Amino acid sequence: MRDETSRTICWLPTWNSASEGVGLEHLLLTHGTADSVVLAVNEDSEPFRLVYRLQWDDAWQLRSADFSLAKGGANLSLNLRTDGKGHWQDGEGRSLVELDGCMDIDIWPTPFTNSFPILRQPMAIGERRTFRMAWVCGPDLTVKPQPQAYTRIKDRLYLFESLDGSGFKAELPVDGEGIVLDYPELFQRVKI
Repeated sequence: MRDETSRTICWLPTWNSASEGVGLEHLLLTHGTADSVVLAVNEDSEPFRLVYRLQWDDAWQLRSADFSLAKGGANLSLNLRTDGKGHWQDGEGRSLVELDGCMDIDIWPTPFTNSFPILRQPMAIGERRTFRMAWVCGPDLTVKPQPQAYTRIKDRLYLFESLDGSGFKAELPVDGEGIVLDYPELFQRVKI
């Protein structure tokens, strides 16, 4: 990633056809930090506001993830810490053993976190790697382990596969810094 003070990236959510054109993710990206606000409508037609802040080291190894959610008159928060070796804790310092072995985080709904395994472990074209992710469902602020795979198809194109039994796959184009551009049928980058 280029060494700049900050970079702004925005995506439109396109996954909910019932609320087409409603929502936006506004991400402020600096060296080792992402601050984001996601405004969207979930599949149950309930609007929500998800705020997240991620911090990582120079090797794109996540260190902390802090979330706040406003939905249906309720405000929730979630704080996660990781040592970069696959061990996780909540905001109170309690071990989250169910996440042992998760090296990266994947947050729904944002395409940004799909860039972590791509940038943390660069791959040759044709190479496929599997990952155990700490998968965060933003509209509920729940977290669970989830297996995923990435295959580098071309210089700036990766195949994402969810290995949770759903069979979900998507080709993800990335920009020159490895940040996801568009996520077919889920997110579209706003050109600013």
